[in-house]
Amino acid sequence: MPGATGEPVVREAPAKSCDPVFQHGVVVGFDGSLSSERALAYAVGMARRSQCGLVIVHVANRLPATVWAGCEPPVFVDLPDHRTEVLGLELACADFLAGVPWILVERGGDICHEIEEVGREFAADAIVVGTTHGLLGKIFGSVSGRLARRANRPVIVIP
Repeated sequence: MPGATGEPVVREAPAKSCDPVFQHGVVVGFDGSLSSERALAYAVGMARRSQCGLVIVHVANRLPATVWAGCEPPVFVDLPDHRTEVLGLELACADFLAGVPWILVERGGDICHEIEEVGREFAADAIVVGTTHGLLGKIFGSVSGRLARRANRPVIVIP
């Protein structure tokens, strides 16, 4: 059974009928950064203790194709993002995921919105994210801060 023994299952679209092991599980945002690795480690322990599934979310980047022209909003282009495949292969080889049922969900768009949407689809008991360090997080607001303010479920921010 895919996902039950640590094998990756990549889903690009919302699941119509979700495997019950992932309902009321733990959702974690993961992009391969150090802070997301710490968040993943915490989420794995949380899923293991709760005996539930782990939903790992990778949100692919979307880049503006045009600059604001007058009152027209920018158009966003989805670029092929092979990073999810690479992350999936890395996760499939990770020993610390053994014994925890997990899936990798790929999305494109606003990180906060997509992680919360996956949390809603899977009726997650919690969302785990890492902190954002750097100038962009200070200027635009960190993903973890925005998610904590807008999410309809507990958000655990791992430093």
